[in-house]
Amino acid sequence: MDVSAYIRKLKNDPQFMANVTSWQVTPARPARYGAFPAGLDSRIVETLRARGIERPYVHQAQAINAALAGQDFVVVTPTASGKTLCYNVPVLDAILKDPAARALYLFPTKALSSDQAAELYSMIDSMGAEVKAYTYDGDTPAAARTAIRQAGHVVVTNPDMLHQGILPHHAKWVKLFENLRYVVIDEIHAYRGVFGSNLANVIRRLKRICRFYGSNPVFICCSATIRNPRELAQTMTGREMLLIDENGAPAGERHVVFYNPPVVNAQLGIRAGSIPETRNIAADLLKNNVSHIVFARSRLTVEVLVRYLKDLVRDPLGNAGRVRGYRGGYLPTQRREIERELRAGRVTSVVSTNALELGIDIGQLDACVLCGYPGTIASTWQQAGRAGRRGNASLLIVVASSSPLDQYMITHPDYFFGQSPENALINPENLYILMNHIKCAAYELPFVDGENFESETPTEELLEYLCEEHILRHVGGRYYWMAEEFPQAGISLRSASDQNFLIVDISDPKKHRVIGEMDRFTVPMLLHQYAIYMHEGRQYQVENLDFDDKKAYVRAVNVGYYTDADLTTSLKVLDQFEEAPSGPLTRARGEVLVSTMVTLFKKIRFDTHENLGWGPVTLPELEMQTTACWWTLPDDMETRYDKEALKSAMVGLAHLMRGIAPAYLMCSPQDISVVYHVRDPFTGKPTVYLYDGVPGGIGLSDKVYEMDRELLMRARDALMACPCADGCPSCVGVAAGPGAKFTLLRILNELLEGISA
Repeated sequence: MDVSAYIRKLKNDPQFMANVTSWQVTPARPARYGAFPAGLDSRIVETLRARGIERPYVHQAQAINAALAGQDFVVVTPTASGKTLCYNVPVLDAILKDPAARALYLFPTKALSSDQAAELYSMIDSMGAEVKAYTYDGDTPAAARTAIRQAGHVVVTNPDMLHQGILPHHAKWVKLFENLRYVVIDEIHAYRGVFGSNLANVIRRLKRICRFYGSNPVFICCSATIRNPRELAQTMTGREMLLIDENGAPAGERHVVFYNPPVVNAQLGIRAGSIPETRNIAADLLKNNVSHIVFARSRLTVEVLVRYLKDLVRDPLGNAGRVRGYRGGYLPTQRREIERELRAGRVTSVVSTNALELGIDIGQLDACVLCGYPGTIASTWQQAGRAGRRGNASLLIVVASSSPLDQYMITHPDYFFGQSPENALINPENLYILMNHIKCAAYELPFVDGENFESETPTEELLEYLCEEHILRHVGGRYYWMAEEFPQAGISLRSASDQNFLIVDISDPKKHRVIGEMDRFTVPMLLHQYAIYMHEGRQYQVENLDFDDKKAYVRAVNVGYYTDADLTTSLKVLDQFEEAPSGPLTRARGEVLVSTMVTLFKKIRFDTHENLGWGPVTLPELEMQTTACWWTLPDDMETRYDKEALKSAMVGLAHLMRGIAPAYLMCSPQDISVVYHVRDPFTGKPTVYLYDGVPGGIGLSDKVYEMDRELLMRARDALMACPCADGCPSCVGVAAGPGAKFTLLRILNELLEGISA
């Protein structure tokens, strides 16, 4: 069915429309054009015209002119607006005019690297020019690597390979670093939190090596819509950036539907689950042959939905290739195969985590369904942009979960469609991250006395500390690397832990095979013994988790349930950095020790989602030192409020803050955690803690410390907007007791009046 016809069908479906809280139509937008610069190489212009590009869009023209003028800049336009041309044109122009010129392209994922490299190859082939562009990543054959180092005009890679495979071996890349004219960093909105903080330090190392070889490249950054693109690009590169955000690309009509699952228990305010509702919507799209993508927030949700949808389309031989899953943890060969199937149009439904959110070409899809709000407005639009890339009508359906953030967004459409309130936050000064990259930089080139690593922390202090630890040696005015190990190998850019576990299928005793991988902090939740691990809709039971060898051994099974584990968390204050009154509250920030342990798992039946029983989990406790901020309630609260009522209110406050804070920090909900203590061991009073979910912290709690009043106001707004009578899973959470909503509203009004006063 044509997507426009399907949209009309939905509008005429009273059962569907009864749950729609907002249906917005973004009208089609015509293109606005600029002109190619006069001095551009004629071969580029002729090739683009042969492809039907007579003139560039206004943002493309501005970007090309800025690059040719040697200006660092960041382009901020939506998905499928032609950002690739903004950097391919000036890079190719520089190489055609000077064959010695070089460029480095950085993409956040290998999939995006290979996709964009294919686009560049195609353009070079059309010109018939002697420009050599290569992808250099972990999948590049060893035989090709030498040729790329010597002859590659454009090296396409990812931050991980730049960090581990290029910068430490810069002596083999002399031609690249001596002649580097452009560094392109695409999808910079993806570099937030740990990943972005690491990349900013990798860029410091890159610039340091460029200075050593006498080059000074122009930085070109591209981003989807966020609130602070210029600030993010400047922090990332350490350069003053020109902001180009006037989008000239055309767009087809887009229908954005907010769908709130129906209430199934009015007394308790419980709604139908977002997973079964998403399954029903995706099943209807499948039945009507409307190509679509479903985005889910967790690996488990992806696998549960893939299982459901595959069962709908399975042929007599058991094949269900029209439905595919896509997420982190799949091996690279499997992900490339799924991408090819999507581009070829052989897949009608793909269920993905945000791994497909970035600008990978996955063919022509007509609809996008989000199982739960993605956490940021920017991510929502980015995911929506995966559909309707032909310029025709497209459909986005956001299916809300019962989380407070989802319910706030679904009941405040004006807030969503207004200006993005989200910042992409990175903290290159994080001492844990900074120290790692100082080590890497010292390994790459000795530090000279007085040299600065562009850091706020005095570089010499860090170098002296490393000398005391016998990692560096200070001789003749230079700091030399003297440790035996290779520092880059032990540092993961994407997480604070480099200890990934391999998942080994032992179903066939004659042939064990690796089917996936998982980071250390997720393993206790999903790979504990007897867990049901799901992979492309197939079920595996974990037979053994070897923590020492970092391997999980799984066996294929076919059972009617999946598992979900319970995590117990405890928190202890190690050091208080700052304390200040905030009306009747006292707010503080400091360093905390967080201990987590998985204690039991539940077996949950497919379809009905009923609990079939539980089992114990015996795994070691994981500890993490991180930064936190906390709010201590006034002394008299304990005397003026009933103890149980106060406890329920604090449960509700923690639940609301956990849901709402990510919208203002532009982080994943998993990047922060909120806990409460009715009588805290450190403060001796009722206290709520918000901490960074990363060792050492990345500045998220510091930002919350500065904006506590706004966060409390948003919590009150969400509480008042919830239609329930006296608290529900959407506002105060399932753990809060009766009366929690009324008590919390009183407390929030009291606190906010005190802060205002």
